[in-house]
Order: sequence, then structure tokens, then C-alpha cells
Amino acid sequence: MEPQIIEIKKLSIQFSVNGQLNNAVQNVSFSLSKGETLGIVGESGSGKSLSSLAIMGLLPPSAIISSGDIIYHENEEKKINLLQASEDYKRHLRGNKIAMIFQEPMTSLNPVFTCGDQVMEAILAHNKISKKEAKDKVLQLFSEVLLPDPEKAFNSYPFQLSGGQKQRIMIAMAMSCNPSLIIADEPTTALDVTVQKTILELLKNLQKKYNLSIIFISHDLGVIADIAHRVIVMYKGKIMEEGITRQLLLSPQNEYTKGLLACRPSSENRVKTLAVVSDFIDGKEHKPVIISNEERKTNHKKIYEREPVLKICNLKVVFPVKKNMLGKTTKEFIAVNNVSFDVYKGETLGLVGESCCGKTTLGRTILQLTESAQGDILYNGIALNKLSGAEIRKFRKKIQIIFQDPYSSLNPRLTVGDAITEPMIVHGIGKNNSERKNIAFELRSEE
Repeated sequence: MEPQIIEIKKLSIQFSVNGQLNNAVQNVSFSLSKGETLGIVGESGSGKSLSSLAIMGLLPPSAIISSGDIIYHENEEKKINLLQASEDYKRHLRGNKIAMIFQEPMTSLNPVFTCGDQVMEAILAHNKISKKEAKDKVLQLFSEVLLPDPEKAFNSYPFQLSGGQKQRIMIAMAMSCNPSLIIADEPTTALDVTVQKTILELLKNLQKKYNLSIIFISHDLGVIADIAHRVIVMYKGKIMEEGITRQLLLSPQNEYTKGLLACRPSSENRVKTLAVVSDFIDGKEHKPVIISNEERKTNHKKIYEREPVLKICNLKVVFPVKKNMLGKTTKEFIAVNNVSFDVYKGETLGLVGESCCGKTTLGRTILQLTESAQGDILYNGIALNKLSGAEIRKFRKKIQIIFQDPYSSLNPRLTVGDAITEPMIVHGIGKNNSERKNIAFELRSEE
């Protein structure tokens, strides 16, 4: 049996809100061996990320560790309780012996520095080597994480790379100082399935090569089944169940785990209402209502006998890549090329494809956040790409977009309530602030 690298013993974390303490993590205990991958799954707010941030010493100021120990095994003889360690020791440990891959690479990477400089910074902070040696190591790491052009990636800014490439940069940064433990906090959430599979294979290969220990946090049970040796299921700050991954997923013992597994939508049948975990706990027996093929045909007939609410006709979107001294485009990139489709009232249209295939650009162009080169966007017969700026601003409340990354979409200077009511003020919804606040509360209760 491999020696342990980290032990969490009866860890409890509380948050102080308006002078009141709220439990976020309660009596959590687990350990991790050398070369092992431990999966932690659970809903948002279950305490998955908080437990790992406590290991890194990166908890927010409002968090209070009320009890517990975090024992790091530096070697077979030396054990350190990280909750009692000095700040200097924890700084030495972070990024050096224990590294973290965060959920969203776009908000984790600094937009004003090149990717190469950011990885070099991590290497130079923990190693006494020259800048040339550091750069050579970065290029080697970029090759190791399978970036197609390491030199180009080194000189690129984060916005110039795809989501999969940025996540590879984050993995390279985590690997830069040869850590013994990597904490991966939902590293594949924002990636398409093709890139996701590549990232998982990359992590497994690096683990095998360097005998890494990995804590892999995810809400995706399919990903956990693919990468983890053992799995912990968390709910409301507590561990519900723990075991060997295959055994736990095939034969869960806890009600919550059973509910979590049962909530996955079936690929064979369509249900009228998607199940939630609460449908399965406290002894409840959930019986899904299946939509028959005849019902679907009838629904489709009703939907498609009307005129489409949105028509996309021969849409093309082009981005300039290179310009001459006079500002004329000499090289361009075609992001969306001759795309046409209709969307009907009451219909959900799925749009799938790999990273950089044009899905997001298409969505932004429909909303007129990106300009089209040719084609028409018709909403109830009105050509959106022919409207003036003032007209499109008035029209925007009729078509809305939910962006991929909430961290970079929400204004950190506004409260959640202000962020929700601000568009109501812009579009004249609600008579006063009190009415708009009530609308926001109603929206929250309908989630």
C-alpha cells in the first residue's frame, strides 16, 4: 500500500454572515495516498471546493475553521498540520508541493500577461534558476501537455487561446514545480466532451508518469467514474458516502447518493419533468412520467404548424486576423459560414460542436453583440442586423443570453439582487425598486 500524502480529520468550516455563524463543512474526514485519485462529488454548495481551499490555505476571510486538522505528509518521517503551519511554510507549499487547477481558466489566468510569462512566474518563485532555464522548462511543459505550438502558446495572451488550450496552460502551471498533490476543481466543466476526454487522458498520463496524487472535484458522475479510484459524496457540508468508485456507483447505499445517480437524464426516454435529488430522499419513491412517441409527434405538429419565431438565413461571421498599415484587412478568419436554421415558439433547439466551431459566436451574433458579414437574422419578421443601436437596445429584452461562465459574467461590484434588478431598470420593468425586488424574489423561488 502506498503511503498517505494528506489526511483531513474532522474538518469544520463556518461562515460569519451578519454576526451569525453558518455551517459550510461539518466534521469532514478523508485521506489520500500517493499516486491515488480521490473524486469528490456533490451539488453546488455541498462543501467540495471549500474543503480543498482549506488544504491550500486559500479560504476567504469570512470563513472560520472551527475544528479539525489537515495533516500533510512531507515525507515518511515529517508530518505538518497545515492549520498550524506558518504563512511562509504555506507559501512555500502552494504551487510547489500542492498545486491547484481551477474551474475556469479564463478567470484564473491574468489577461494582461502572456501565458508563458505566467507559468514562468510560478517556476521562478520556487526555484533559483535563470529566466532562460525557466522558459525552456515552460516550453517543455507545454509540449508535455500537448499544446500544438508551444512557442506560439508561450507568447499568446489567454484570450487568444481556446478553452481547452487555456486548461492545458493551467495544468502546465500546476505541474511546473513537480508537485506531489494536485487539486483539480471541476477542470473540465466548461469544455466540450472531445476536449474533456483529452484533458482527462492527459491528467491520467501525468499521474502515471510522476506518481501524482489527485483530488478531483466534480458534479459530473461520468467524469468521476472515468478518473477516480475512490469517491466521496458530499451534501450540505457532510460526507454522505465513501467507497471504491465502481462499487459506489453501481451499488450506492446512501439515499442521497441513490438520488444523485437517479437524477441523470435517461438517453432512452423523455420525461415530462426532470427529477431532483429531493424526489428520492426521506424514503420517497419517484416515478417519472414518460412522454410517449405519440405525445411527442402531437407536440411537434403543434409547434411546427406555426411560423418560426427566429429565422437565421445564410449567416456569415468573419474576424480580421491581419491588417496592413492603412488598416485594411489582409487576412481573415471565418468563424461562422453560411449557417441557416429556424427556431419555433415552444421549441428547444440544441446546438453542439467542439470548441472553436462557432457556437458561441453564432449566439452572440444573433443578439447583435458580434457583427455579421452577410446573411439575415429575423425575429418575428424583423431583421435584427438591420436595426440601429438604439432600436437593438430596446429589442434586447425579447432575446436573452445565459453566458457560459458566471464568474466573468456577473459584476463583482454589484450584489446579486442589484445584478438582477439592473436590467429591469434599463427596460422599464416594475414601477419602483420595491416592485422590482419582489420580481427578483419570485425569480429566485422559481429556480
